[in-house]
Amino acid sequence: MIDISANISGVHFDSCIMNASGPLDTTLEELTDIAMSRAGGIVMKSCTVEVREGNPEPRYVDVEWGSINSMGLPNLGYKYYNEITPKLKSYGKPLIASIAGAESQEYRKIVESFNSSNVDILEINLSCPNVVGRPQIGYDFEMSEEIMGVVGDVSDKPWGVKLPPYFDFVHFEEMASILNNSKISFIVSINSIGNALFIDWETEKVLIKPKGGFGGLGGKYIKPTALANVRKFAELLNKRIKIVGVGGVYSGIDAFEFILSGATLLQLGTSFAQEGPQIFERVSRELKEIMEKKGYASLEDFRGKLKVMD
Repeated sequence: MIDISANISGVHFDSCIMNASGPLDTTLEELTDIAMSRAGGIVMKSCTVEVREGNPEPRYVDVEWGSINSMGLPNLGYKYYNEITPKLKSYGKPLIASIAGAESQEYRKIVESFNSSNVDILEINLSCPNVVGRPQIGYDFEMSEEIMGVVGDVSDKPWGVKLPPYFDFVHFEEMASILNNSKISFIVSINSIGNALFIDWETEKVLIKPKGGFGGLGGKYIKPTALANVRKFAELLNKRIKIVGVGGVYSGIDAFEFILSGATLLQLGTSFAQEGPQIFERVSRELKEIMEKKGYASLEDFRGKLKVMD
């Protein structure tokens, strides 16, 4: 029997494959589709204090190897997601709330509200690259540390942070030092790569409307960067801190490579948006087939055991 289950802070996931916060998870109806699929958990839309319409459309476009988006955190507000948690928990899967704020007190307010909810885990989003006029918090190490301190003080639930991609070893080391000194249980790595640009050469126009066409890059384009982030944090973080890998997971091979690099769980964003809920069953099946071929019975048999050249 091939076992692809996983655990974070005592929360058990029957499958390590689930959705990423962002696509097709805004309403109860969309989240119910995820709950009824083979996803190992249910990740809700990143919620803010107030309802947000997000950026003007078109703000998401599929491109050859992935997607470009500048959604602007459209969501129905944290009170809505709090209210629907009992219905979602009735499906018997771990439920993850994703939380976004402009400053630490907004995070405090939303975290405190979820303490008394049916949510199992909190994902603190420090990395939305598409809110006009706001920097990504994950690139401001001082602000990131402040928010983690606030969340650690008030959260009754296991929690982690969703991080932007890093590209320099010094930045990995600085963030890892903050994470290792926090009460965090996991990281989610990576969010989309910010400020990409796609052009329709025939019309001579950009593909999306917000920010003059600049948007977050997702899909197969970002898999090498995502793998590198998972691998580097696996080297630097305390072993108690788990890693949720995200970025370009389309197949069982992709999933296998992320776990080999050190991931405990995997989230699917662009690929889920493009294929729909059936992708969770397919990727899980393909991962099991690879493990069977290699003689691995569980994820622990190969997690983090990536080989390097002598």
